[in-house]
Amino acid sequence: MTNLVTGATGTVGRQVVAELLRRGHSVRALTRDPAKADLPDGVEVVQGDLTDPATLAAALKGVTGLHLITFGGPYFAPLETGPRIVELAREAGVRRITVLHGGGPSPLEDAVRAGDSGGGIDWTVLVPVEFMANALEWADGIRGDGEVREPFVDRLSAMVHEADIGAVAAVALTEDGHAGQEYVITGPQVLTLEDKTEAIAAARGQGIRLVELTEEQAVEQWRGAGLQEDVISFLLEAYGNTPLVGRTVADTVEKVTGLPARTFAEWAAEHADAFRA
Repeated sequence: MTNLVTGATGTVGRQVVAELLRRGHSVRALTRDPAKADLPDGVEVVQGDLTDPATLAAALKGVTGLHLITFGGPYFAPLETGPRIVELAREAGVRRITVLHGGGPSPLEDAVRAGDSGGGIDWTVLVPVEFMANALEWADGIRGDGEVREPFVDRLSAMVHEADIGAVAAVALTEDGHAGQEYVITGPQVLTLEDKTEAIAAARGQGIRLVELTEEQAVEQWRGAGLQEDVISFLLEAYGNTPLVGRTVADTVEKVTGLPARTFAEWAAEHADAFRA
């Protein structure tokens, strides 16, 4: 049983690869540039591009489980090639598909959900909330000035460890009982920005100042970092009016994997060096 992981060099894709390997499964990783993949030994790295389904036919040979992302090309543009990807997967004999929900409407996700009507493929949609890895965006400011500069400092998040997303995906790809499910994946706690900065401060062994920005200051900071206007608009909405699903703990990780969800303190300890000068 071979599992093909697309987006294999991304934040979540690497974790899907790692968890499948840990569980003893055969892993094939799809990437545009295999030479730069830097994936673990034992992973078969193949070249391909979800925006060009013709490049997937060879990669899908012998594959029973397929992990898909919903975007491709510049600026995380939604993939429009979903129907052809699902068709190729069915032709190849793929039995299970997991889809990493991208936070908005997705033609690929729609195609996967509709694809089971053709028979033969079980799908599971993974809906993670804010990634703990997003905190790495603070690393330069913490190392340089000992500060985190953010708007809406009273916002709440049930942020999830990316390894837990990978673990849920690996189970859904290789075990029965997850067909037709939409899994909201969160961490075990609802956290404030102060909770997060305190956890990072404890992990790195040095205090951190939390500086609240106005919306205008935040927009200026994000533009200076090169963020696109649609991304800035999304951040203002997500941080200023976080939806209930993003600030409510779900028990998905433990129900699916049998293990408790990892805490932000654990994540901070694992990445402490990134925040040390």
